[in-house]
Amino acid sequence: MSNFQQQISDCLPDLWRYAFALTRNRDAADDLLQDAVERAWRKRALWEPTGTVKAWAMKVLLNTYRTQLRAPARRHAAAPLDDIAQTVPAVDTLADQLALAETARAMATLPQDQREALLSVVVGGLSYKEAAATLDIPLGTLMSRLGRARAALKSAMKPVEGPVS
Repeated sequence: MSNFQQQISDCLPDLWRYAFALTRNRDAADDLLQDAVERAWRKRALWEPTGTVKAWAMKVLLNTYRTQLRAPARRHAAAPLDDIAQTVPAVDTLADQLALAETARAMATLPQDQREALLSVVVGGLSYKEAAATLDIPLGTLMSRLGRARAALKSAMKPVEGPVS
């Protein structure tokens, strides 16, 4: 197995999680991952060893996703956000499942640029530098988008103060 093939293979779980976070649908994530890996394989000569294959593959996946969004025949209705709670086997309690579903709903309300920045770092596991390169934005822009996204999530998930009985 070639070094490039091994590196792509090693980052497949992270790529799938990122694809699922973008599409919020298992089947669409599978299709997106397949399309992106096939595209990365065809374009492997364009990869420059100055960065990691994972960061480059994440960028290919994101660009494939954006291309699919622009194609009218590919527009799907998003899966219900509550489905994301079923994809995390470590969540055992109802309270944890509800919190995960609430987080998914809050993330869905973020502007696309903030959501992509957050998903690149949190779900994709990229460093800030790799995420900025993946999204083709300066590091400072990435950091400000992350800050705004985290603040919006914190605000959206703040417990509602009710009357004390």
